Amino acid sequence: MSTARWLTPTSGYLQGYTHTLNPYVGCSFGCSYCYVRRMPIGLFRSEPWGSWVDRKKADPATLRRELARANGKGPVTIFFSSATDPYQPLEATAGVTRSLLEALADEPPAFTLLQTRSPLVTRDIDVLLRLQGRLRVSLTVETDREDVRKVLTPYAPPLAARWKALKELREAGIDTQAAVSPVLPYSPDFARMLADAAPRVVVDDYFGGDGSGGRRSEALGMRSLYDKNGWISWYDPSVAERLSIELRELMPEKAIGISAAGFSPPSVDTD
Repeated sequence: MSTARWLTPTSGYLQGYTHTLNPYVGCSFGCSYCYVRRMPIGLFRSEPWGSWVDRKKADPATLRRELARANGKGPVTIFFSSATDPYQPLEATAGVTRSLLEALADEPPAFTLLQTRSPLVTRDIDVLLRLQGRLRVSLTVETDREDVRKVLTPYAPPLAARWKALKELREAGIDTQAAVSPVLPYSPDFARMLADAAPRVVVDDYFGGDGSGGRRSEALGMRSLYDKNGWISWYDPSVAERLSIELRELMPEKAIGISAAGFSPPSVDTD
């Protein structure tokens, strides 16, 4: 049996979390702006980022033991997950994320943020409800424009399916938020759609959200990609601020999170 561990102590960008939990290595969504492309895991493998994904080599049953030990030392807060999407297409058959959620429900930490852009998350509503009060699903919706998604995140799930997933999660009673991370070019209706779809919205951009003040995004060629597509005016920190202002006209200010602080556990929210 593998002795690999699931829980990784956090540091740096993730505020308020004691651990990260990543069920897969790599990511088949391959978003153009993903900062993981510039991390060792993305640079030291021969295949292009987005063309591969592997199951993490560990027994999901070991997570219960790790949680029991960690919970015994103090409040455990988990960002699930930080370097991949927990709902890869592979998850539909592999079920790794579901098995980890079941372990979390059996040995619950103080709080878990489940970060995804996949509507497959709705498959696990039954398990998510077991973590009610200790879990928030953060579903990425960076824009409402499919033409933009097809250029910048062509292998990610269609936007319509994500809007539907937000509705299903909310109606099921799951604590949810829409993560506009990063803000991509959007239509005038976007703020209204977000306010209608989720009780909470986090707004992030390339400059605050890549962990290096925008340098990783520059290295990925995002500025030139925007310029090529006629969107250069959208490549600016003022875009996130504009969306935040639009949301404040529709939602309570406490329901709007900004950048890293917006992803923090409820006990340390600073938005």
